[in-house]
Amino acid sequence: MKDPMRFFKDRYYSPGEMARLRQIVRKSGTTMILPYDQFIEHDNRHVDPNPAAADPDYICNLALKGGYNAVAIHYGLAKRYWTKLAGAVPLLLKINGKTSIPAQDNPLSVPTAFVEDAVRMGAVAVGYTLYYGSPRQDEDLPQLAKVRAECDRFGMPLVVWAYPRGEFVEKKGGKECSYLIESAVRMAVEMGATVIKANLPVATKVSGYFENKEVPEYYRKVEKELQAMDAKAQKWERARRVVAAAQGVPVLFSGGDKVSDEELQENVNACLDAGCFGFIFGRNMWKREWDKAIELSDKFQEMLDQKKS
Repeated sequence: MKDPMRFFKDRYYSPGEMARLRQIVRKSGTTMILPYDQFIEHDNRHVDPNPAAADPDYICNLALKGGYNAVAIHYGLAKRYWTKLAGAVPLLLKINGKTSIPAQDNPLSVPTAFVEDAVRMGAVAVGYTLYYGSPRQDEDLPQLAKVRAECDRFGMPLVVWAYPRGEFVEKKGGKECSYLIESAVRMAVEMGATVIKANLPVATKVSGYFENKEVPEYYRKVEKELQAMDAKAQKWERARRVVAAAQGVPVLFSGGDKVSDEELQENVNACLDAGCFGFIFGRNMWKREWDKAIELSDKFQEMLDQKKS
């Protein structure tokens, strides 16, 4: 039988990290987490097309009935709503965020809670958004370093949302390209992430990318090779490269914006074949009707449980 903690055995993890991680790891060694931190970043537009999902109780019940291994939420929702679950679903406390109101050229996700809050509430991990490539990295990286130090002190797992963002990111391929997602993932490794949350890359749509000398020659070459593949092979290779960039630190793939059932299924297959630790699907679940969300949740967890490596 496979070791459920195999994703964590080849790297050093403290006893505290391991004790908490065990609470979110399935028997198959994988995990599936329901994130609901998007209302801070994207405001109330998320009531469309499923108004019921605006209710945090709805999300907590979805996490419970859908068999999720944790729910990722901010402090206010954890305190007022998640506590009613009495620990039935583990808590991943998101501890930073930002609104969509200021210009997005210089983003910084600032504290909304602290590691001590997570310890007091019985959370199994904290989540931190790192905006790789932002002009405000001189604030972001020291802020993350302080969070990591607190996590080390308390034995708290640190899940890093590794997201390329900012004006220079948009000029060098965009937030969804392989160059910048792979680089963001590697930065999360360097900063001490326990687990990394990343998006599945897509082909860059930035004009003049292949002639842009500010993009490393290596990645211009890689992107040409990727875009020469058929669509399926390209997606599989992009997923594999993200996991490889993490160098053994477990990767959770995000679902991103809501996509069709067929595309979501294909993305799941690509990421599983790449060797991911699991999924952290939010909008692609709670923006669907309840029955469909439960159906897909069950289906993807069955696929995780059948994972062979």
